[in-house]
Amino acid sequence: MSKQLKNIILTIVIGFVVFIIGNVFENGFTFDSSQEFFEILAFYQLYSFVLGYSNMAFFGYLATKAWKKNDTLKRIIIGFIGAVVITLLGLFLLRIVTTVIYFGVPFEDFIARERFKYYHFGLIITLLIIAVFHAIYFYNRYQQNRIKEQKVIAGTASAKFDALKNQLDPHFLFNSLNVLTSLIEENPNSAQKFTTSLSKVYRYVLEQKNKALVTVDEELKFAKTYMSLLKMRFEDSIIFSAPEKSTNPESKVVPLSLQLLLENAVKHNMVTASKPLHIKIYENNNNLIVENNLQPKQIVKKSSGVGLSNIQQRYNLLTDKKVNIIKEAKRFAVAVPMLTKQVSIMKSQSKPEIDDNYIRARKHVEELKGFYYSLGSYCLVIPFLIFVNLKTVPQFHWFWFPMFGWGLGLVIQGFRVFVDGGGFGRSWEKRKIEKYMEEEKKNWD
Repeated sequence: MSKQLKNIILTIVIGFVVFIIGNVFENGFTFDSSQEFFEILAFYQLYSFVLGYSNMAFFGYLATKAWKKNDTLKRIIIGFIGAVVITLLGLFLLRIVTTVIYFGVPFEDFIARERFKYYHFGLIITLLIIAVFHAIYFYNRYQQNRIKEQKVIAGTASAKFDALKNQLDPHFLFNSLNVLTSLIEENPNSAQKFTTSLSKVYRYVLEQKNKALVTVDEELKFAKTYMSLLKMRFEDSIIFSAPEKSTNPESKVVPLSLQLLLENAVKHNMVTASKPLHIKIYENNNNLIVENNLQPKQIVKKSSGVGLSNIQQRYNLLTDKKVNIIKEAKRFAVAVPMLTKQVSIMKSQSKPEIDDNYIRARKHVEELKGFYYSLGSYCLVIPFLIFVNLKTVPQFHWFWFPMFGWGLGLVIQGFRVFVDGGGFGRSWEKRKIEKYMEEEKKNWD
């Protein structure tokens, strides 16, 4: 449906509503003839069309202006003043057309008898309708801004997460080439084997780095392969132990987390035959722990800053669970949470939430359309029922029953659509959904 057609339908609906309100209060909705009924209805529709379209055009113009964030009050004042001027001017021109042209009253007599009180009703109704339009406009803009903010937040989080993952590729390759350089000088045969194994290990890096999470079993298998590379260099100077499989096959960790922790252990500690480095991986309280005996090097190479901080930042973007660091006199351990449910970037501000916002926004739009269809039907059917009632049984006004019953349902429907708070509004619904989701999260974690 085009915008112009929607505006025409809207002005017709408004015309029916104002027609009913005006005649109920003015003459009790009684007419001398059907001709008078349709004649007055036509005038109301003419007034509604002219005033409605002129104000719509004005507000359409205001919508094209680049308003700043703090210009809300300014826009309301300009809109109010502009609507008053347009409405008064429109009413004056319409009264000229109907009085002078249609009823044939001389223009001089029209001007002489014109009073401001003739404009009260049209001005009040127009301003009430404009107030409703303002409320709908600012509410919709508020919802759109919220969705845009969520998209920006999620886009930033996704970009940050991708940047953190992309650090792993050159980082791993750079450090592996450093190890290979050392092996070439110390043991060329081991360097050759290392090169072959490195190609297999690097394939895993390329395959897994674009994933948010991988299974613990995959990481354990990769950790053992990576340690086999390190053992080619350090031989019996490293004593390594790890479980074959996780106790829960569904548990997951961030990819390459074990490799980074194992690498840090070797980088920051002395690894000699007389002082072997003991590294073990084990599970405890839904954490995967990488532990080593603490024997720090006297001179440590300058760190690239990728290792532990990278793991911590990636977990911060994925879950509320924290990476725990345990440092004692002779022991250093890092516990990474094992997640038992697939999560996405920025759980509380991520694309899934944007999807939820989109679903809620789409649901709200459907509810809004349903309300407008109901309102349109109400404005078309009720006047017809009133006409039938007054023409058939004028002594018994039964039209009040459907008007009141349907109107009450329409008010309730409007409350659900436009009221964001309230006892059982969308805010209440959202709070309940978040509460149940939080309980579900605790059960899974």
